[in-house]
Amino acid sequence: MLIIAAGFVLRLYQHELSEFAFVPDIEFTEVKTLESSVYDENSMWFSRGNKARIANNPTLWKPDGLANETKGNAAIFFIHPTSYLEKEYWNAPIDDAQSQSRARLFLRGMASVFNASGDIWAPRYRQAAFGAFITSAKEGQLAQEAAYADILLAFDRFIADIDSSANPNRPILLAGHSQGSLHIMNLLKDRIANTDLAGRIAAAYVVGWPISVSNDAQYLGLPVCQNANQSGCILSWQSFAEPADYSQLKKIYDRSIGFDSKARAGSKIICTNPVSGSQNQKTSAQENLGTLVPNAELTEGELIGKSVPARCNEDGFLLIGDPPELGPYVLPGNNYHVYDYPLFWSNIRKDAQNRIRIFSEQ
Repeated sequence: MLIIAAGFVLRLYQHELSEFAFVPDIEFTEVKTLESSVYDENSMWFSRGNKARIANNPTLWKPDGLANETKGNAAIFFIHPTSYLEKEYWNAPIDDAQSQSRARLFLRGMASVFNASGDIWAPRYRQAAFGAFITSAKEGQLAQEAAYADILLAFDRFIADIDSSANPNRPILLAGHSQGSLHIMNLLKDRIANTDLAGRIAAAYVVGWPISVSNDAQYLGLPVCQNANQSGCILSWQSFAEPADYSQLKKIYDRSIGFDSKARAGSKIICTNPVSGSQNQKTSAQENLGTLVPNAELTEGELIGKSVPARCNEDGFLLIGDPPELGPYVLPGNNYHVYDYPLFWSNIRKDAQNRIRIFSEQ
């Protein structure tokens, strides 16, 4: 009975308890702007394409059992998700050992899906703390903006690296997860839309962050991917096992403001089925080429095929059927947020290669 009572309390007050546990209770202090040349240094990158051999590059990891692949020629810009869970700062110090270690683990399981498509650039940045995303306090928004300022500098350096390389016309993939995808959305709006760069993007994987069909999509400079045979478009999904309870996420989403300066409340969320690469489609577990099942430390993983189905529901969330056993990091409500990439690792890998091929043939 005590366990049931505790679970009931957590369900009723999970938002308030999360705020207490994760939202910094200190004043926001202005984050000093980095020097514009800071991303010239290899130390500011987890991975920097083929420009430098960075030790222990987490994006180069591959699970056992992959067939031989010919590496593509794309340039991939990947922004890792929130890995700073503490509340001592609104923005993580760039040298915080624990959050940097977590970021490397995330990159191994997520960014690695693209390492057959080309070279990966993955910047370090002063990310907003986890608590910045579960509070309505103005400090949360200020922290997100400070993190994005770092990303802008990193992205400009990424483009400069490509343009000064032996292959300046190579296709570009943009990808991220969670906070990283929020920054990708802003890059699409601020650096891609209505520019020549839009014509160089083979695909953008905006995963684990909701995009409003009516409030956001028209400002991103690229269309939403309708099917697997399309390039120069955006893919996005958020994974829940069933029964799914995404009510808390919907509350946060509904009170947020879209790129059109209007509330997103009631607007549909873009949902790509990563198994098929198509929008709003249903696929069986048999069509899933490989789910990356991690070990307890998240340092290694095994590809298990035909284990997880997927379908987009009417609200724009990706439902994956019965909860698969992937580890202890499932969030309340059967939210498989941490596993958005691993659930469909092999299909995403194939999808990226396919979109680059289509883009290059045009």
